[in-house]
Amino acid sequence: MTITDIENVATAAAQPSVPRRIRLKRPTWFGGAVGICGLIALWWILAAAGVAGGTIPTPWVVVSTMFDDGWSLYGPNFTVTASGALQGFLWGNLLAITLAVLVVLIPPIEGLATQLAILSYCTPLLALGPIILVVFGGRTPTIFLAAMYCFFTTMVGTLAGLRSADKTSLDLVAAYGGGRSQKFTKVQLVSALPSTFAALKIAAPSAVLGAILGEYLGGVDSGIGVALTAAQTSYNVPRTWGMAIAAALLAGLGYAVVAAIAQLVTPWTSAPGAQK
Repeated sequence: MTITDIENVATAAAQPSVPRRIRLKRPTWFGGAVGICGLIALWWILAAAGVAGGTIPTPWVVVSTMFDDGWSLYGPNFTVTASGALQGFLWGNLLAITLAVLVVLIPPIEGLATQLAILSYCTPLLALGPIILVVFGGRTPTIFLAAMYCFFTTMVGTLAGLRSADKTSLDLVAAYGGGRSQKFTKVQLVSALPSTFAALKIAAPSAVLGAILGEYLGGVDSGIGVALTAAQTSYNVPRTWGMAIAAALLAGLGYAVVAAIAQLVTPWTSAPGAQK
């Protein structure tokens, strides 16, 4: 040990120690809970202040109306809309993920796939809904709109994830004699999981929105969209708000389910130190 080293150690020991701040990590749901409480408080204030001519009911009135209507009203409509949204979610995301994979495996089709995705995003889907209703009828427009509202987001997220694969990992697989299929299955698919699930979490509420808009078009006799239309027609404001809350709960449920699956499939994305 040299004299310089001894002097450095002595200097470091002489410096006053700075106490480290202990930061308590808030649970992941804390921010959402605060936001919901803030929205409810704002809602109550607006209702009490008589904003919009007193047409905004208080949260208590809406909740009381929901309990009075009961499961006999909300249950069937909630279930029907959830079924349509789920079918659209599955079909739309299956098509989006398949197309993203094909773009990576067959690069020449990227231009066509990109144009298709942009077309699906820019086309006014409510204009296509009546055409689908006339051609197919039934609940097909509900499933179609739910699928279309999922397609663009999931395709872009999956494609970005597949292209974010670490080049070093790809080179390592190639060095051990792996071909394109090994690179795809062992590196690219794994790297695409986080961004794909991030897109799916956005797609779940979007599917609910698409299903409800499809029910607005008519051709069906049940669903949250149908119940909303009936409540608006009869000027039942508390029930209208109750159905809107049911739609929000369904969208939130879809997001929560996908988020839970994502945490199970990609636990490394939520591990401490995963994000800096």
